[in-house]
Formats: sequence, C-alpha cells, structure tokens
Amino acid sequence: MGRLRVVDEIFLRTHRGLGTPIALQGLWRTADRVEPALLAQVHSALRSGPLGRRVSRPRVPGARRSWQRNTRAHQLVSTEGVLSDAALMDWADAQGSDIDPESVPGWRLSTAGMVDGGSVVALTCSHALADGRALVFAVDRALGDPHPEVPESGASESEWFDALRQWSIVLRGTAAAIRRGIPRNPAVTTRAPEPTIPTGPVTHSAILQCPAPEWDRAAATTGGTANSLFIQLVVTILWHSGFPNSTIEASLPIDTRDEPRVDNDLAMTAIAVSRSDTPATIRASARFAYERRIHAPGGMPAELLQVIPDRWAHALSKGAGERDILCSNIGTLPARLRALGPHRCTGVAARAIHPDLTAARLPRTRLSGYLCRIGDDYVLSLVGLDPARIESAAALRELALHTTTSAGLSAYAW
Repeated sequence: MGRLRVVDEIFLRTHRGLGTPIALQGLWRTADRVEPALLAQVHSALRSGPLGRRVSRPRVPGARRSWQRNTRAHQLVSTEGVLSDAALMDWADAQGSDIDPESVPGWRLSTAGMVDGGSVVALTCSHALADGRALVFAVDRALGDPHPEVPESGASESEWFDALRQWSIVLRGTAAAIRRGIPRNPAVTTRAPEPTIPTGPVTHSAILQCPAPEWDRAAATTGGTANSLFIQLVVTILWHSGFPNSTIEASLPIDTRDEPRVDNDLAMTAIAVSRSDTPATIRASARFAYERRIHAPGGMPAELLQVIPDRWAHALSKGAGERDILCSNIGTLPARLRALGPHRCTGVAARAIHPDLTAARLPRTRLSGYLCRIGDDYVLSLVGLDPARIESAAALRELALHTTTSAGLSAYAW
C-alpha cells in the first residue's frame, strides 16, 4: 500500500506528543433521524475503504514506515439522549481522542440526535491518514459504489531498496546544500507567554453557513474571490477578538494532488495581511504566495526528517508551517455528500480539530478557518486556539456572526 511521505510522518509524530495534535473531521446535520442500520453500512464501507489502513514500522534503518491494510475499527459511537445546538460543537470536538493509525484505529464514526429532531454524524480521522480533500474522497467513496478512479497508494518496494533510495537522496541533497552554503533557518515565531489562560478546554469551535450567491457577490464587489474573502473574514475575526498585532500572518495549505488520492498531498505557503488589506489585495498576495511554497529547513532535503530519530525530526521541523492563522479552503464538496441515504443534509462541514490539546502545547496559531462549498451554501468552520481571548464556543460564534454581518453576509450559526 505504499510508504509514508514526509508530511504523513509529521502528522504521525503529533500522536507521540511531538507537535500540535490534529485530526480531520467531517460533520453532517440531517433534517431527520438517521437510522443505525444506515450508519452501520457507512461504517463498514469506511472500514474496507482507503481509511482502513495502519502504519507499520520498518526493520531496516533509513527505510520509511509503510501502510498496511487494516479492517479493525473503532465501534460506531451513538451518543445517548439529544444534543442542543449549544452543545453540538463541544460534542464534535470530543470525538478525536484515541485515533492513531500506528497503535489503534485511525478513524471514528460518531452520531447523536439533535433536539430539533435531526441527527449529527461525525467522521473523525488522524491527519496522518488524510488531508481535507482526501477525507472528502474517502467519504464520497463510502456513500456510493467504490470508485475505481480513486486510487490508493501503490505497492511498497522492499525496505532495503527504500532505505538505499532515502539515504541516497539525503546524502546528495545534504552535500548540495553544504556546497551552496546552508542558509540560516528562518526564525520560527512561537506563542508569547499568556498573562492568564482560563482553566478548561483551550480550543473552541463554531460553524457558520452562508448562501453562496451572497458570498460570491460580496467577494466580487470588493474585487476579490470566495477564497480571499474567506481569508479576510478569518483575519478580521482574530482582530475582533483583541489580537494586538497590526499585521497577521496567514498559513495557506495548497492541494498538490493530480488525482483524487486518499492521503496527504499538500504544501504550505503564507501571506501577511494588514488592516488596510481588502479581498482584492489579499487575492493578489495569495496568488503570488502559491508559487512560493514553504520548503524544508535550511535548504536540506525534506527526506532527512525520515531517516533521523523522531525527536530530532520534530526539533528540525517544529512550527515551520505555523502562522497567526490557518486558512484552509477545502473547495466544493461532491453532490453525494448532500444526503445520507434518504436523509437530506441541512449542513455539511469539513474541518480539523485538536484532540487533547493542553495549554502547555498551544501552537503559534490563534485561529484556524476551513471553508467548503456544498450545494448552494458556503460553510465556514472556525477553531479558536487563543483561550485568553476566545473563551468559549459561544464567544467565537458571536465574533464570527458580527464579522460576517459587517461584511454584508446573512450567515447563520449551526
């Protein structure tokens, strides 16, 4: 089934306490109750699909970890009782514990009834298994017939061959970097000490839904795009929370896949946004940034991170892609995701969460935003990682609603 890439192993290390824990999550809200038998079918399809794999450690020094088929899965979680809208996000945030594709199953399917008579369904998986687009592909496959056009990782070469290849790349790349003169690593800005961090959860979430025509019209009116308006909204929400810096640096993931594979196939870039920027100027900055991606530290080959011990690799890559905010545009979701069997979805969201994150491990990132389009709506998912300024899910929801209303959008919160 192939071997792990550099980015896969970065996310895998977060399960060992080396980096910010992160999991991907898809959320569906339905207009009526989803029956257990249907969810059992979806669970079975996911177990036999591309998420059904685990990590195997190599025996040859320098060889990469490999993917192995694994049909073992966490049981379908059905929460007793019903959830209120106010309790929804805290419930969803809690679904990411104990998912690690090396030691336990790497994904979980969960459901709960909503007080309005509908259901919420959450699919949560380790970021080592998939990025945002990959999770969409995996779900689309599970909800319909298997898609032969959605390839999985190819067969693994022998460990000896892989180790030889890895060491060859590392040695040649390191020698070339030394000949060029290894550039100084860019300074990685870490989070400044907080005066006071409230006790309790350190992350809080909100999801807003907005008619797509309104969103597109607001973007076009200001000379921007749906994506640049998205970035401006996330930036503005952070400023409204009391973030003091006059410039906010935004980390922007880039989907680099050339076919719909279920894995991590992304790169990172970044832009700086000032208070005078508009969707038009952000659009120009982002277009330029997409051609300037963040590379391995010090000009060294990225494969170096796979042949040295995990703690060394973490030390070299720590915080490299982190900025003040993260803005991940997942794109348009397949039409199949607008329903679960016969049950119409009133909303579908795709985002990341941070299971078991503590105050001592807070990253530089203060606010993460995830945008997707489903049918005639855009869905904006937000995760606050600044508990000193964003103290609750309700506080984040109000900040987001105030910001979108000020932008002329009639968004509503889940």
